[in-house]
Amino acid sequence: MILIGRSKWVPPRQWKLWSLPAPALGYVLGVDAVALTITALAVASTVSGDHAGVRPSEWAAFAVLAVASVLHLESARGIERRREMAANTSPYTNLKSLWVFAGLLLLPLSLVVALVVVSYSYSWIRVYGRTIAHRKIFSASTFVLASAGASAVLRAGGLLFEPRVPTGLWSLTVVVAAMITWWLVNFALVIGAILLSAPDASARGALGDLSDQLVVVAGLGLGVAVGALQASYPWVVPILMVTVLALHRDLLLPQFQRAAGTDVKTGLATPSYWANAVPAELARAESLRSTVGLLMLDLDRFKEINDTYGHPAGDRALRAVGESVRAEVRQGDLVARVGGDELAVLLPGASEGEVLEVAERIRERLTTLTVSVDTATDATATITGVPASFGAAVYPDVAGTMDQLVMAADNALLTAKRAGRNKIVSARPNPPAVPENSITES
Repeated sequence: MILIGRSKWVPPRQWKLWSLPAPALGYVLGVDAVALTITALAVASTVSGDHAGVRPSEWAAFAVLAVASVLHLESARGIERRREMAANTSPYTNLKSLWVFAGLLLLPLSLVVALVVVSYSYSWIRVYGRTIAHRKIFSASTFVLASAGASAVLRAGGLLFEPRVPTGLWSLTVVVAAMITWWLVNFALVIGAILLSAPDASARGALGDLSDQLVVVAGLGLGVAVGALQASYPWVVPILMVTVLALHRDLLLPQFQRAAGTDVKTGLATPSYWANAVPAELARAESLRSTVGLLMLDLDRFKEINDTYGHPAGDRALRAVGESVRAEVRQGDLVARVGGDELAVLLPGASEGEVLEVAERIRERLTTLTVSVDTATDATATITGVPASFGAAVYPDVAGTMDQLVMAADNALLTAKRAGRNKIVSARPNPPAVPENSITES
């Protein structure tokens, strides 16, 4: 197989790692250092422990898991690339945990670490971009720490020697506890990095959609199945491999759909995704005799930010605005970037009062928003306040179609701009036309 990778060598001194805030940089390097220490201790234990060396059966299991992991990554390369490259400030979930946790049940920790290295090295070569090497090193480090924690649980539960597959109620309980430990350690480490790297991100945004973590849980569960089959019926593993590949698309389909409809600069929905969502929501509201609120907001001083600090700083400010807007809307509302510095919020089931309440929360938050940006001269500047003007409209109060709803909100937004900016204007219903023959003289 000829590997034509996306990644070219980038000197470590040019990694984006060094542009992280100081707390985030210290945190990432600390996690990497701990993972390196665990690796060294695991290798030393394998070489000089009571059962020194690696048994031929363990080498065989390692080879099977490594090959299966590579084949899995290669077959899912397209979807993983799009999901990874989509801008997001929430945990990126995948199914690498499947093969790693299977390795925990079959292999000494040193070979589990080697399996992590093989998986992430191949991913970096074939899937991910060349400028995010430090992120892949950190992700691999979280896997090592999670695996070390899970291994400690397995040993504490009496499963001292490989294979450590569940054969009874107690061993099953221990393995489940190890799964939970693996997930918690990995999840906590990733959340910590997100919050420290993006101080303006909300905790809710950093946690992401918790339902996505079901992907990791599913991977860990499949890892137990793979480990058990490899230990007892290794010839069945290729059949399970086909099943894993078939399930991969369905397990990650919601994330894939979000990635395909995600604006790379803000993490918000794209105009095309939003344009498809609005008529669908209006049709739903019509069938339920419900309402749909729409907010259009335009940043009042975005051009000034670009002109003063440069476009990268403007992108950073725009992303912070998107995160702030998402933090103030309701669960189920859709936030999209529909223009350069114009955002739209779709609020299913909202009344005019609820729409205006959300708009006021967003307006107040943006007025006091503080964003740290890097300027064109490599200095750091702080932007205080990114105000916006708002136009609100509600279906069916002021419009009966998508075009009418958008036009009503846009006209209200224009009125807010003309009224002095940083204001909220709600579209008013058009008065019904009065037929001429209904006019009577007194």
